[in-house]
Amino acid sequence: MTKQEDNKAVVIRWFTDFWGETCDLSVVDDISAPDMLLKYSLHEPRCGRDDIKAFMTDFRAAFPDLNFWATADLIAEGDYVVGQWEGGGTHTGPAFSDFLVGSLPAATGRTMRFTGTTVLKVVDSRIVEEIGLDDGVAALTQLGLIKAA
Repeated sequence: MTKQEDNKAVVIRWFTDFWGETCDLSVVDDISAPDMLLKYSLHEPRCGRDDIKAFMTDFRAAFPDLNFWATADLIAEGDYVVGQWEGGGTHTGPAFSDFLVGSLPAATGRTMRFTGTTVLKVVDSRIVEEIGLDDGVAALTQLGLIKAA
């Protein structure tokens, strides 16, 4: 396999096992760099395996049906892999205070569904950074944290 094919395989596993319908946090130790950066517009940046696992644990507790899936083939060049996705979930769990613009009280029952594009940097079969641009306005509007124009 080429470097790009190897990198795509790492990202496919990450998208499936970390962001997919069920989350296996052991994938964080298996394929992320110890100081991996995870950055999206909805949340504070996360750095390091423990911080990333804590983020996902809280996110999935608040949104137990959280799920993200690919909407296009991955594109790879050098150390970078780009993916388009869609996803979301329903807030039926505990209060959630990780959004940059505000918090949700417990079990609001509100559903978010939104899209995004993510760029991942993979070095020596380890993800060193995941930086995404998501439609946070759609998600925050659906959750009632910002008002529709």
